[in-house]
Amino acid sequence: MDRHDAFRRRALVTGGSGDLGGAICRRLAADGVQVIVHANANRARAEAVVADIVGQGGNAQATTFDVADGDAARSAMEALLADGPIQIVINNAGIHDDAPMAGMSQAQWKRVIDVSLHGFFHVTQPLLLPMARTRWGRIVSVSSVAAVLGNRGQVNYAAAKSALHGATKSLAREMASRGITANVVAPGVIAGQMADATFTAEQVKQLVPAARAGTPQEVAALVGFLCSDAAAYINGQVIGIDGGMS
Repeated sequence: MDRHDAFRRRALVTGGSGDLGGAICRRLAADGVQVIVHANANRARAEAVVADIVGQGGNAQATTFDVADGDAARSAMEALLADGPIQIVINNAGIHDDAPMAGMSQAQWKRVIDVSLHGFFHVTQPLLLPMARTRWGRIVSVSSVAAVLGNRGQVNYAAAKSALHGATKSLAREMASRGITANVVAPGVIAGQMADATFTAEQVKQLVPAARAGTPQEVAALVGFLCSDAAAYINGQVIGIDGGMS
């Protein structure tokens, strides 16, 4: 990506204050993109990522809203669009609320889908027409190997994330003539708070052919490439980054 061109581009990263989201924010900022770091409620975590990026010479700001709340998301998008179009959208926000389906509550089912799937619509839809007018855009949604292979206890999570695959393939067809790509990255076991609380080192060795967890930086490198000019002809794809699991 030409750094001069990139610096005029703005990226919104939902869930940007977490382990993976933060790595994506830092990668995009290092590529010269102006990054908007989103958090659901914990603005301090988003501000910490912003401070880190600014300290490295990058350009970033923080925003907080619940992606599952359509009205709140639309208001936030309108406020951000007042400063110009957002040409890069990383739909990274997502939550787990695991249980076998036989014992899953309606609340567990709906909240997980609200955040990952409805959040994708609430955030991305208002940004599409302003993006299309610039004739350039990148939409990357973060899914999971669970959406590809299935996973016990994650019927809700796999449903929400795999829905992004179909939505992304359809959106890619709608927006491709405007120079906009839409793709999915589907990480496997990635080191961080979530994975560390779920898997032992021995379990990771048994689950992953690569015999190790991936790093947030490895996922961020893939996202960064998909957001570059070099990836202009990659569109409507679900790309696994899972050490061979899928």
